[in-house]
Amino acid sequence: MSCKLSVNVNAIAYLRNRRNLAWPSVAGLGRIALQAGAAGLTVHPRPDERHIRNADVPVLRNMISMEFSNCEFNIEGYPDERFLSLVEANRPDQVTLVPDNPLQGTSDHGWDIARNRRLLSDVITRLHAGAMRVSVFVDADPAIAELAKLVDADRIEIYTGPYGGSSDEEAREWEFKKVVATGKAAENVGLGLNAGHDLTRENLPALVRALPNLAEVSIGHAIVADAMTFGMAETVRMFRRAIGDQ
Repeated sequence: MSCKLSVNVNAIAYLRNRRNLAWPSVAGLGRIALQAGAAGLTVHPRPDERHIRNADVPVLRNMISMEFSNCEFNIEGYPDERFLSLVEANRPDQVTLVPDNPLQGTSDHGWDIARNRRLLSDVITRLHAGAMRVSVFVDADPAIAELAKLVDADRIEIYTGPYGGSSDEEAREWEFKKVVATGKAAENVGLGLNAGHDLTRENLPALVRALPNLAEVSIGHAIVADAMTFGMAETVRMFRRAIGDQ
């Protein structure tokens, strides 16, 4: 299996919203990323619309459907009724369920699936009825894979922040081993595997080598940061090389 890159465009929207102008264009830069070979785009609309706005979602959905039919659209967020209605109106290829508090600056933990089993099971059933693949955002813990299987998730997305964001070599190695063990557990129970958060061109290759079943990485902050130096198209090509997709 070849790992694919989904570009999270939230940071682009956040920059745009600072001045309430039409630029930088979320769709425009998303188009450049897809033209450079990204496999898809990811958005995480929050209730306060501080970055991705609800109005951005159909624009991106239509662009991918009309111009990049071989690419995927991934919408992630907390599955309240607002979110579910937005998802059902736009029918992304994948929905990633994240246990966010609306006040959080960014996602920083995975689901306690045992405690939220009924919620997740009901939501996943509803999304499957709309023919959408469902991924559940989880912490690096091998035991979580079996629980995700029980609620009928199609994939898990491992929260890789403790690995990618660590500056301590010993701690980073420990977190790396947890991520790898969780990824292997997902494969053992028949779940697809995604990963995201604080992944960079430097720390991606080791992860991809250790997890041949890693289907997708969703990356926003590092891509937008690198794009300020290298441009969006070249940055996407660099990240594709880092995951062996080029």
